[in-house]
Amino acid sequence: MAKIGVETERRRALIDATIAAIGERRSLDVTMSDIAGRAGVSSALAHHYFGGKGDLLEATMRALLADLSRDTVLALRRAQTPRARISAVIAVNFSVSQFRQETVHAWLAFYLEAQRSAPLRRLLRIYGYRLYSNLMSGLTPLMPRTEAERMAEGIAAMIDGLYIRRALRDGLPHPGSATALVEDYVETKLRQAAG
Repeated sequence: MAKIGVETERRRALIDATIAAIGERRSLDVTMSDIAGRAGVSSALAHHYFGGKGDLLEATMRALLADLSRDTVLALRRAQTPRARISAVIAVNFSVSQFRQETVHAWLAFYLEAQRSAPLRRLLRIYGYRLYSNLMSGLTPLMPRTEAERMAEGIAAMIDGLYIRRALRDGLPHPGSATALVEDYVETKLRQAAG
């Protein structure tokens, strides 16, 4: 395998190991040595690829954002109507690949750490903007902009809140029930806007 391929593979293994370690510990209280051991590489190699733990945590959050963005773009391409765009965004956020226990715990840990870390805070702002923008792409054709903005904020708050609930309740809510809850909110608000 080419050196570039090996490096990319090892970097991803370290990122996946970081998510798993955070998920197990339910905090960012993990060491580079713990993460490297999970990834099957030496601690020195982990430091070589990422520098310090802060750099690895930032790379991990970037990877989570990239995965979410990729999945969202693919889902939005398949959406045929504005209403389908809203559902696509909701479905991706609660998909099996995104709503895994360890991923949920990683997001929660990053939210907490963003209070102290400017790079993580910046990444969370990017996440928030993308979520809002993707929701608005489906909402603005269906209602006045002011109502769409308020509804996008409500949907985003429900998504974030359901991630927190899942992290705190050891597996609840289920992805299907979380999706249904947010979709019920959307349907109620759309009926109100139409009436």
